[in-house]
Amino acid sequence: MARILCIDYGRKRCGLAVTDPLQLIVNQLDSVKTEEILNYIVLYCKVEPVEKIVFGMPFHADGNDTLISEEIRNLASKLQLEIPNLLTDFQEEAFSSVKAKMTILKSGVPQKKRRDKELVDRVSAVIILQEYLGHF
Repeated sequence: MARILCIDYGRKRCGLAVTDPLQLIVNQLDSVKTEEILNYIVLYCKVEPVEKIVFGMPFHADGNDTLISEEIRNLASKLQLEIPNLLTDFQEEAFSSVKAKMTILKSGVPQKKRRDKELVDRVSAVIILQEYLGHF
């Protein structure tokens, strides 16, 4: 089997999480500047077998797309052109950042480290991927 990678897309930075090859365990991977995400993912997929990329997809409360939804779909399309056999999917990401902050707080991370927005992005990606896999 191959890994499933998750992207918590943001305009400045993207949080990344990935499963183990058996797709049982989800771990933080990295936090990458948004302008570098396409190249990062292409290189990562050359080193590690990745079967699917799951994108955290934000929606308004009424179910309509947000302003960033189109950017996420564009990235998915670009990745499919770069890596033709790659599957993509989308997972509702409602409150993933809030859940990430609560998880970090409960885990006993010192206050100074809790302010690290890259940590929040990575944990958000973990939560999105866990929800996608039905671990929550």
